[in-house]
Amino acid sequence: MHRTRTAAQTSVVNGPWPASAPQAAAPRTPERRTSTAAQDAADLRAGLTPPQAVTLEALEIFQWRLAFVRRPLFRAPVPVLFDRDNTRHVVIEEDGTLNEHPTLVLRG
Repeated sequence: MHRTRTAAQTSVVNGPWPASAPQAAAPRTPERRTSTAAQDAADLRAGLTPPQAVTLEALEIFQWRLAFVRRPLFRAPVPVLFDRDNTRHVVIEEDGTLNEHPTLVLRG
């Protein structure tokens, strides 16, 4: 059975807001976060301890790359490097020593 709708069921309630047609989405603004790889690398290196910077430079000779730096509050930064095949990762400790078996948990 079909029910017929009454005028009260199909009418639109007018509120205090202006009645207008739905507007199309606003055009997206261009991306303002433009950074170069050199700038990103410089930002990652900022704040490393001098021994960490020396160790990082030595490892980059062997094509290890600085992937990211964890910066825990009130502690030294923790730079994390990956080898050229992205199969191993290491952490450079505050004193510049290399930790090849860090307890760092990485997302896959």
